[in-house]
Amino acid sequence: MPRPHVERDVDATRHAHSHGHGHAHSHGHSHAHGVRAWLKGVFVPHSHDVSDSIDDALQASRAGIRAVKVSLVLLGLTAAAQLVIVVVSGSVALLADTIHNVSDALTAIPLWIAFVLARRPASPRYPYGFGRAEDLAGLFVVAMIALSALVAGVESVRRLADPQPLEHLGWVAAAGVVGFAGNEAVAVLRIRVGRRIGSAALVADGVHARADGFTSLAVVIGAGGVWAGFPLADPIVGLVITAAIVVLLAGTARDVGRRLLDGVDPGLVAQVEQALVEVPDVERTTDVRLRWSGHRLLVQVSVAVSPGTSVAAADAIAGRAAAAVRRALPSAGRVDITTTPSAAA
Repeated sequence: MPRPHVERDVDATRHAHSHGHGHAHSHGHSHAHGVRAWLKGVFVPHSHDVSDSIDDALQASRAGIRAVKVSLVLLGLTAAAQLVIVVVSGSVALLADTIHNVSDALTAIPLWIAFVLARRPASPRYPYGFGRAEDLAGLFVVAMIALSALVAGVESVRRLADPQPLEHLGWVAAAGVVGFAGNEAVAVLRIRVGRRIGSAALVADGVHARADGFTSLAVVIGAGGVWAGFPLADPIVGLVITAAIVVLLAGTARDVGRRLLDGVDPGLVAQVEQALVEVPDVERTTDVRLRWSGHRLLVQVSVAVSPGTSVAAADAIAGRAAAAVRRALPSAGRVDITTTPSAAA
């Protein structure tokens, strides 16, 4: 007589696990090298689908919040330095650009709120928790990158059709250098931490900072062209930078959209299947489903066991299977294992 299936629920936010294993974790994809790979990393950075360094949900959220706080301080210092240049030069255009940078920096606040919400426990109304708030914040960041591309493109076309003389070239270039340095530092921080904790939204916010840095870099290059006697350098460089932002936008929208559609790296599914092959008494894996909720990976697996297995033995097998999945995917949040008799699978 077939026995009923047994489900094993393991939630990283409720249980501490000591892995103590010494194997390397693969990302499920290979990394190319060389100039082409460097350009791809700059223009199309992606969030790793596995967190190798942080396997605790609260610790990962704290790391994300800390990155947002530090980046806000860096952008505040950048804006303050630009404001000093505005006061010294008296340039209204630089003042407008400084205000734009401050407003862009505030887009990190929704992400901060999302990280805080992700730490709240699940409720009857939200049984899967609040991790999706992070993905929604990522969608907001994508919209802001699109807006940056639109503003840069429209302004470049306007200046190309109706060239305007650039004044205070030295100060303009100085403000551009400050803006690029500050935004790029923030981009590197957000992208690095976002990859480490598996947050597509934080990576997207890093891309947003990089897009703003490219805009500042365009100001520097354009000012140099005007100083060299080529007044159209400013709008032409602006169009090139707009194209670069569009490339950044495409890659970021792909990553955030994939998370919202419950897409995962197929390599992760293969890792789970391979881990379960090594679990004693698991005859085969019948179903593997993974999806992200913010920066935590939710895992649902169905495995087939011998028809004569008792309920207690099946529960023990499910426990070993869950432990094997966690060893393979340290970033996993909730792991649900369902056992079914092999004859009924």
